[in-house]
Amino acid sequence: MTDATQSISDRIQQKLDDFTRAERQLALSILENYPASGLGPLATLATDANVSVPTVARMVQKLGFKGYPDFQTELREELLAMAKNPIAKHETWAEAAPSEHLLNKFTVAVIENIRLTMSQINPNEFDATCALVADQSRHLYIVGGRITHTLAEYLYLHMQVIRPNLTHVQSTSNTWPHYLLNAKEGDVFVIFDVRRYENNILKLAEMAHAKGAKIILFTDQWRSPVHRLADISFGSRIIVPSAWDSATTTMLLIETMISSVQDLNWDETKDRIEMLEGIFNQTRLFRKFT
Repeated sequence: MTDATQSISDRIQQKLDDFTRAERQLALSILENYPASGLGPLATLATDANVSVPTVARMVQKLGFKGYPDFQTELREELLAMAKNPIAKHETWAEAAPSEHLLNKFTVAVIENIRLTMSQINPNEFDATCALVADQSRHLYIVGGRITHTLAEYLYLHMQVIRPNLTHVQSTSNTWPHYLLNAKEGDVFVIFDVRRYENNILKLAEMAHAKGAKIILFTDQWRSPVHRLADISFGSRIIVPSAWDSATTTMLLIETMISSVQDLNWDETKDRIEMLEGIFNQTRLFRKFT
């Protein structure tokens, strides 16, 4: 039996250590161009991965499928889910909506998204990511798309207080190529890209990668094409009973990262907060009640 709450890519990544050398080679070949890589004939997949046809058959069985046709059926369902627009997603949910109040349904979905996402995150990898973001010798670029620019801006506003040497890049602006002029090897790009993946973001990531920059990707469970270029990727679960995807799990990761980075640079962060508060007092930006 397969787990319907997990994508095939998740199951492949979970079982990598259990695969034989040939199966691991096949798995990595599938992930390289997921999910399209698994939609062709079995023999073509085997040839592309430079493995035998029986290796493909064995691996899909280890993933919980009876055979390659069942494996492909689920891949096609994932592809359809990735391509759904907001209206189609809402109609799919409304047709199967249970009678409980939406507050409860939505909360349960978000909690499950968080649980499944956190079960896939390596704490050491997360710590290494935070160390990269905290490293002030590297210029930090934060990039969001049409919807995810709000997440990027949230991270950027906090990083402005915590550290210097950073830039907020909006890929939806036609000026984003200008930001790449100063990018250099070792700089860090934090990129947000979820389904209905954006061509501008992929092109920006390709150009940053070509310059030798480190790429940290926040994406969804199906993974943006940028993941092939990323040094570190975090795939958040995003499905909720709504026409729109949920950003709650991604926001949890962002806020956890902010907390970690502020602690790594706490002495300087504390000084910068105090200076900022002094500026706020001078400008009387906020009301005081005492």
